[in-house]
Amino acid sequence: MAVEPLVAVVGQLLLLTVLAMVTPLGYEGWVAGAAYAFVMGGMLMTALFRTGAKTVGAANRVTLARAALVGSVTALVVDSFWRPAPVAILSVIAAVALIGDAIDGQIARRTGCATPLGARFDMEVDAFLILVLSVFVSQFMGPWVLVMGAMRYIFVAASWVFSWLNAPLPHSMARKTVAAAQGIALVAAASGALPHTVSLLIVIAALGTLTWSFGRDSIWLYRSRA
Repeated sequence: MAVEPLVAVVGQLLLLTVLAMVTPLGYEGWVAGAAYAFVMGGMLMTALFRTGAKTVGAANRVTLARAALVGSVTALVVDSFWRPAPVAILSVIAAVALIGDAIDGQIARRTGCATPLGARFDMEVDAFLILVLSVFVSQFMGPWVLVMGAMRYIFVAASWVFSWLNAPLPHSMARKTVAAAQGIALVAAASGALPHTVSLLIVIAALGTLTWSFGRDSIWLYRSRA
């Protein structure tokens, strides 16, 4: 049995404890971060059990570290509904999680340990980070920003109804670039380092490219359906 998911849960709880020592973190944020850790660890453990894997591999260990950072961002975002968020800390943690996205992919390719499970795990961590960042940014930009975080989950929900959406998509650098742009745009907006108007235009542009990307893929899947 792979032990890395259990280690990741313990690591997440320790990270939340350290975070609470560095910045005020209320009960609500701590509970949200802990719940995220247990759900993430449980889902990964279940996926590993189904595939018969004994270990997550080197690349997925990096993704697990990124997932812990996403859990910390989740705790801070939830906590921001009750008290002012430490914007600088939140932005730095989210930025490091985004940078790590390039590292785990490189390790997977260079070590030959790329797997469908690893790719899916990496994608879900990225999607959840975009979701929680969109929740944070929506507090001062408006609820329309939530579309950025929800679009991936809307696509998944639609695939339950339209089975042709489950077909594999061809490799696309444009899709990867657009996905990366979402995180960069939201971190830039969350940091408050740019004028509000500039941040607003960046987020609108990112949402536009995301809509284009999902639309293009949906049309391709529809035309390629059996």
